[in-house]
Amino acid sequence: MMWFGHPAGYGYGFGMMGGFGWIAMLMLVIVVAIVAAGLLKDLFAERGERVRTRQGLRDIIDQRYARGEIDGDEYARKRAQLEL
Repeated sequence: MMWFGHPAGYGYGFGMMGGFGWIAMLMLVIVVAIVAAGLLKDLFAERGERVRTRQGLRDIIDQRYARGEIDGDEYARKRAQLEL
């Protein structure tokens, strides 16, 4: 069979999935972009949460030191631990 001048049916036919292959490729690109965006969002949200948690812990230590619940040595030691 000759198709567009090529023997054995090779030629410029509809291609993959009858001409709708571009829709499948577009959907694949969209899915990959959504997954990548979700992973990046989770990565940066987790980092931001760690920063907020450490700041909250510093505030608690500062308050405990201000109320006299811990002495200066314990305050310095706890602050140094949070800096790691």
